[in-house]
Amino acid sequence: MPNMEVNYNELGFKCGLEIHQQLEGKKLFCNCPTINSDNDPNVKFERRLRAVAGETGEIDIAAKHEMQKKKKFIYEADSSDTCLIEYDEQPPNELNRKALETAIKVALLLNAKIADEIQVMRKTVVDGSNVSGFQRTALIAVNGFIETSQGKVTIPIICLEEEAAKKQEEGNDFVRYRLDRLSIPLIEIATGSEIKNPEHAKETASHIGMVLRSVENIKRGLGTIRQDVNTSITKGERTEIKGFQDLKSIPKVIEYEIKRQLNSIKNSKKINKEVRKAEPDLTTSFLRPMPGAARLYPETDCSPVKIKKEHIEKLKKELPKLKSERLEEFQKKHNILQDLAKELIDNPNYETYVKNFKKLNSQLIAYYLINVPKEIKKRFKLDITKLQDKDFEEVLGYLNERKINDDGAIDIFIKKIKNEKIDFDKFAAVSEKELDKEIKKIIEEKKGLSIGAYMGILMGKYRGKADGKKIMEILKKYLN
Repeated sequence: MPNMEVNYNELGFKCGLEIHQQLEGKKLFCNCPTINSDNDPNVKFERRLRAVAGETGEIDIAAKHEMQKKKKFIYEADSSDTCLIEYDEQPPNELNRKALETAIKVALLLNAKIADEIQVMRKTVVDGSNVSGFQRTALIAVNGFIETSQGKVTIPIICLEEEAAKKQEEGNDFVRYRLDRLSIPLIEIATGSEIKNPEHAKETASHIGMVLRSVENIKRGLGTIRQDVNTSITKGERTEIKGFQDLKSIPKVIEYEIKRQLNSIKNSKKINKEVRKAEPDLTTSFLRPMPGAARLYPETDCSPVKIKKEHIEKLKKELPKLKSERLEEFQKKHNILQDLAKELIDNPNYETYVKNFKKLNSQLIAYYLINVPKEIKKRFKLDITKLQDKDFEEVLGYLNERKINDDGAIDIFIKKIKNEKIDFDKFAAVSEKELDKEIKKIIEEKKGLSIGAYMGILMGKYRGKADGKKIMEILKKYLN
């Protein structure tokens, strides 16, 4: 697509986000754990699905589109994290109250008003991602907001719903799904359309992600949070783009979509309201027509849940500090850079090491936990995931007792990754007095060499036993 400058304000750009975050614990309507088992499946069955009319009496346009594909759905599962409820062979249990409390805490941190009664609804979904042909969803809160660098962004709706099954394979007439993910509790957060440009969308998603990570019982890791983007311009149509997991890709995909619509307008091509998929190359592709209100209808198998004001007040008192506040306090406490603080704030060992290894300052411990593994990966192309907590504790202990120096520590980490035998005598630190004596001796024996040549000789002899900076310092003392 040709490069073109885009003035988002002049285009009448509108953009909103839908954030979907998985929760820990039990599934939303049964007692199965949210473990995402990777065991070989021991359950397998097939279904065909058809759409039903929603509250409006009509069948949703997106559901009709999926139904016309006439595909067979093959489901596989491991019985350790699925049950008859996931297979749609048994009615759902009551709504998971712990998941509901987590969703309410998130909503309160997003300044939203909690609903006084939670009514579970069915949302028609016949692409096979839900065995029953619908997704259960419940409105939890309304009228929230966050403050951003470009003004307030509203959060009209916060829902608690079931996660969908994971697609494994698709052919011309079938789709195969894995059910371990199905019915994991999922918080859906929908923003208003105040987002002003692609970078503002990224900032908004990042802020909401920070709020989510501030609350306990939130899943972590790749695939546990997804962002959908709804965007439009004055002469175009609303498009929903699904499938973001990486925040950095949000601006590029929005830019592509707006330029795609501008190009269609320029060439007098019709633009439809539709759902599109974010592709790995940051383009988008058609998925289905935009769904509407026709897909919703009440869930008769789940009783409404009343939320008492006293319960909300209790949860307000239990609200955690936002991660941004904790990060600032953490950074000041340990006097470390913000980037290091971000990586260490959730590290359960860091503060233990700071407490136990008193001869090492907090910045040095941070350096060994974060920067040294990155350096080893970059310089030596080694798999740093092989380093375990006990390895860091052991090496920091040697440093604390002055048994090794910095170079020795890195060499020990490398040997641990390679699973090589470590002779600690080779890494025993040399005292400054002994080092001074040896440097003076070498200068007297090999007169007239450059400082670099002396440094090469000494580093060859004392690598892993003496600090290079200290060697250079003593060399300069005798050579100047």
